[in-house]
Amino acid sequence: MTDKRAAAQDIPETAGAPREGPAARWNRNFRLFFVARTVAVLGDGMVPVALAAGLLGAGRPGSSVGYALAAWIGPFAVLVLFGSVLADRFTPRRMMILADGLRLVGASVLALSFAAGDPSVWVVYGLSAVSGVGAALFQPGVASTVPRIAHDVQRANAVLRVCEALMTMAGPAFAGLVVGVSGGAGAVFAANAATFAVSGVCLFLLRLPPAGEPVERGSLLAELVDGWREFTSRSWLWGVIAIWTVYGLTVAGPMLPLTAVLVTEAHGSGTYGVLMAVNGAGSVAGGLLAMRLRPARPLAAGAVALLGVVVNLLVFGLDLSVTALGAGQFAGGAAFAFWLVMWSTTVQTHVPPDALNRLHAYDVSGSLLMMAAGRALAGPVAEAVGAERVLLAGVVVMLGVIGVLLGARPIRELRRVG
Repeated sequence: MTDKRAAAQDIPETAGAPREGPAARWNRNFRLFFVARTVAVLGDGMVPVALAAGLLGAGRPGSSVGYALAAWIGPFAVLVLFGSVLADRFTPRRMMILADGLRLVGASVLALSFAAGDPSVWVVYGLSAVSGVGAALFQPGVASTVPRIAHDVQRANAVLRVCEALMTMAGPAFAGLVVGVSGGAGAVFAANAATFAVSGVCLFLLRLPPAGEPVERGSLLAELVDGWREFTSRSWLWGVIAIWTVYGLTVAGPMLPLTAVLVTEAHGSGTYGVLMAVNGAGSVAGGLLAMRLRPARPLAAGAVALLGVVVNLLVFGLDLSVTALGAGQFAGGAAFAFWLVMWSTTVQTHVPPDALNRLHAYDVSGSLLMMAAGRALAGPVAEAVGAERVLLAGVVVMLGVIGVLLGARPIRELRRVG
């Protein structure tokens, strides 16, 4: 299937609407998907707070929270590739509804367990793993759904990115409020379960057109191999993801834990919370900018925008004032959000629909594994050479990442579709 055909998957109800107008953007399907993503991201933001409140409140060690989060991310990273094949076989919508149902059950049992008393950590780990499996079934369908519900894919991605940034900030704050009012983690997990119920209902109400001509399916392994062939046949795609694995291992992975430690030790946890909110505000600004700018070469424009991440690394590595740290967080959030919109839109409009789920899963799986490895190595390396030096080394790596993105002709010269 050609790129033009992939970009032409318009939904029937907006076929006569203007491509740039709000009627085309906020059609019924997009409204439902928007609500589903909004509540789901809000719910995801509640989980770390709920786990910390429940496990630490029961006298468990701080490491138990990390193990519970690892129990979620492990199945997600390992199974997301299989989730992409299942999405191709049974449609992304069905798999996302199934995933929401699975996560609804897991969150509900956690809510009842914490409400009833002090659940075993192994129960918490097991139910966290169930949520990770649900995420692995859900995530592959997100990328392929957006082109089927929106005429203007870039603006749709930008709107969703702004929403996700706002909900990422609101989720922990809401969870903290619920813990303060209710006095326990059970109520937070109950609210988390409710978000999956709302998301599942919205996805159930979606009415999507066929995703193209029927494709003959082989075995599970054959489909994974076919997805790998599709992946390696696009030099711009595997090139960006290869570069991004280096970024995840050396920059994105270490940055979050190291900056958290540096700011908390020097200025307190309250200041760190404010800086994270500023980063979220930057993400909103980056998403809004992506609604307005439509560069002819989106990946090149996104690479230039990533200079904002360099600024963020630099102010932390030089241990500048809190005001400078805030400016860096805003610049970094805006830069990364703009890049994500350019990248998501490029993938969704250049990859055929019948391969999009699997190629998106390769992207997600590789990124998660490298970021996890980077976070695991951040502590020992920082103890050996100092956290500031690790971040300043990240500046050099990030400049190299931007240089390679702009220097590789297939990436630099790839033009927008539509």
